[in-house]
Amino acid sequence: MGQVHHGTATTTALVRRAIQHSQESLRALAKCCCGINQKTVAKWRKRTSVTDLPTGPRAPTSTVLSIEEEAIIIAFRRHTLPPLDDCLYALQATIPHLTRSSLHRCLRRHGISRLPEVEGGKEPIGPFKSYLLISVEK
Repeated sequence: MGQVHHGTATTTALVRRAIQHSQESLRALAKCCCGINQKTVAKWRKRTSVTDLPTGPRAPTSTVLSIEEEAIIIAFRRHTLPPLDDCLYALQATIPHLTRSSLHRCLRRHGISRLPEVEGGKEPIGPFKSYLLISVEK
């Protein structure tokens, strides 16, 4: 399996490890390591690991919905279990600025975007039915 770095990473784990163990100056390392910036060399020299740090918010929150509105959405979905569009039309009277995408993001964030599977709704998947082969001679 290959290394996974963020989109604008200019160094690999091997280069980062070499930077951390080298005794050369920042300028010399920046020149010899594929022309990277001295700030990048200084950053990787300070770190103890060669993996990227996580980016983004630690606890994702909505920029459109308040905490109370999210609580209303979650309680409604858990108690009534309607599909996404039905949930949207029912809640728009209470939350007028609610859009389909903000509702879906809220439900995904709280892990209730997919409805539970209904038992007995689908036939079980099995092997193909076997047929007798009949040869027709002319």
